Amino acid sequence: MKYTLVCVFFLSFLTLYSQVNKDEKQYKPKIGLVLSGGGAKGLAHIGVLKVLEEEGIEISYIGGTSMGAIIGGLYASGYNAHQLDSIFKNVDSDALVQDYIPRISKSFYEKRNDEIYALQLPFDRFKIGVPQALSRGMYNYNLLSRLTYHVKEIHDFNQLPIPFACVATCVETGQEVILDRGNLSQSIIASGAFPSLFAPVEINNRILIDGGVVNNYPVEHVKQMGADIIIGVDVQDDLKSREELGGATGVLLQISNFPMIDQMNNKRELTDVYIKPAIKGYSVISFEQGDEIIEKGRQAAMRVLEQIKILGGISSDSIVRPPVKPLAGKISIGEVVINQDDLKNYNRQYVLGKLHFKGNAKISFEDLDYGIANLNATQNFENISYAFRQNALEPEKTDFILTLKENAIDRYLKFGIHFDPLFKSAVLANVTQKKLFYKNDVASLDVILGDNFRYNLNYYIDNGFFWSYGLTSKLVNFTRNMNYDLSILPGYENVPENLNYKYVDIINQFYVQTVFRQRYLIGVGVEQKFLNLYTESIDNYKRDLERSFYYSVFGFFKIDTYDNKYFPKHGQFLNFEYKNHVFSSDYTGKFDNFSLLKGEAGIATTFIDRLTGQAQVEVGMSIGPHNLPFFDYALGGNGFAQTSNIRHFYGYNYASLVSSDYIKTLFTLDYELFKKHHVNFSANYANMGNQLFGSTKWISKPTYTGYALGYGVQTMVGPIEIKHSWSPDTKDHFTMVSFGFWF
Repeated sequence: MKYTLVCVFFLSFLTLYSQVNKDEKQYKPKIGLVLSGGGAKGLAHIGVLKVLEEEGIEISYIGGTSMGAIIGGLYASGYNAHQLDSIFKNVDSDALVQDYIPRISKSFYEKRNDEIYALQLPFDRFKIGVPQALSRGMYNYNLLSRLTYHVKEIHDFNQLPIPFACVATCVETGQEVILDRGNLSQSIIASGAFPSLFAPVEINNRILIDGGVVNNYPVEHVKQMGADIIIGVDVQDDLKSREELGGATGVLLQISNFPMIDQMNNKRELTDVYIKPAIKGYSVISFEQGDEIIEKGRQAAMRVLEQIKILGGISSDSIVRPPVKPLAGKISIGEVVINQDDLKNYNRQYVLGKLHFKGNAKISFEDLDYGIANLNATQNFENISYAFRQNALEPEKTDFILTLKENAIDRYLKFGIHFDPLFKSAVLANVTQKKLFYKNDVASLDVILGDNFRYNLNYYIDNGFFWSYGLTSKLVNFTRNMNYDLSILPGYENVPENLNYKYVDIINQFYVQTVFRQRYLIGVGVEQKFLNLYTESIDNYKRDLERSFYYSVFGFFKIDTYDNKYFPKHGQFLNFEYKNHVFSSDYTGKFDNFSLLKGEAGIATTFIDRLTGQAQVEVGMSIGPHNLPFFDYALGGNGFAQTSNIRHFYGYNYASLVSSDYIKTLFTLDYELFKKHHVNFSANYANMGNQLFGSTKWISKPTYTGYALGYGVQTMVGPIEIKHSWSPDTKDHFTMVSFGFWF
């Protein structure tokens, strides 16, 4: 009966207009499309759009909120439903909901910052704050800027292929804001800035968040745009039962939904074709289930197919939306315009240095993403936005308009946790202060509490691609059995090698370094080192076996393009250091000038989907008199932060292989069972000995071999790994567990 009445209504409507316009083209009612917010559930809009296109529905106006604004804005800019399907199948679902910054875009300092701390909190005026949001949403901004580049010159959204408007909420007033002009990508990002998940967006001096807070289904605005008939797609949650609510979070979310659900009774009356996909059980971040959600949207549209067919008959016999053609080649940049007057602490040279491009250059979107990621990784900017415009003097070129807002917070508290069998359990507390003495400096103090107290103090003046300066002070402290050869020390000829030592190493350094292309680091410096080894395992001897200060000069070169420190899938790594010890307080009376040379290199590549191979080689050698066994290299164990001369080696216990020279190779096959869960097999081989490189012994058959089978999980606090290792040399087996980032 309902469908019959609808048919009668539309046939009457057609008859009326045919009588009034007998000699004119038949009037076609304007169809408006309303797309609600709902996070990942909004992918159902794509399924609905597929059916609308198949049935020949010509959309005249689109209004949306949050995810509805994103889907609607892209559709209004010219994309067809199948293109949208492909786009969202190929995006990184993790990056959509968190600040994804490729590791290669980070400086060496920023890499370390992200790979030892599990939690970071603002610390202003001795008060601990909370981050404004989980993500600044720069991945989304870059993605949408790329997708809307073809309409970059359109600032009035009524001039888009389909007139469009979206809804945002002003944080300061709580009022609804209609966005129908300006920067399209920025507008739809603002409409989808879900509180606490994405940072607010500033547009025209207004701080905006998700429009769903005030109007998650803007049907009245689509009617005001001129729509005669409304098709509405609602992906909002209904009220949940007591069993479905769960804990306090569910209750609070239900309370916040009360106004929207209450409003929907009136909004549904304004909707001619109401489509409600069956998406119960999906959350706002269920992007990994996008295919299922899109299909739910298609199924929901099919349930009202008869109504859609009637509209198709009125609107058009068919609808063909040619696909949007992506930009071919590179963008020819005219000017790079920066809001320099608003920046107090970072000049134009600093910003351009991070962007890696300037005016009169040709760049790809990959270059642009890389530059914006570099800026974002510094954490020096609270807000980053950009737009494009045609260059006034050279129309074939595009100006890049960059707007930055400096981060007012320059002090942070950071925390981490870790356990491994060498350093035992540890809790890391850090305070980081930017702009301590200079605009571009950073000071950081790690205090590591647990079974073995440690600290790490860093002060760094970042001059970008010019020479930068740094100071470090570091304490390494643990107790362990180690196989130092004491026979070279007078009076200790008959003391056994394997003793339990209290190992204390304090290193203070001053260095200068420069970075180029964010990948290559070169530097030189001077070092003071205090080394103390104490044992209670021997009687009638001095128990302080070593208690000396050492002074040295050093140089280093480093490359790091790994995409992930702990489970790399691709990239290269090289770390080379030469250190010459020129003076000592000489507690043992055996000091002579000597040098240490250390180097490691690695490469990772993914052979097939989820299967990665990694190859590494390490070399360590002592150059000069071998009078001090405490500077020997110690191999064994895994899962700890490698420090000084203490290195990993599967199949042997921690620091159980000791010698002045070594060469080690490691081969690993890693398979990602499912997201962030890894199984791997490793094989390592080594030759060790005094004056190893004085002959061909270092390239002979390996003296030491070991293998390991492991399982690892990437978590917010770092990797959790269990490895079972063994050596055919000794027939020994070890099962070792490590938890958290290495520090």
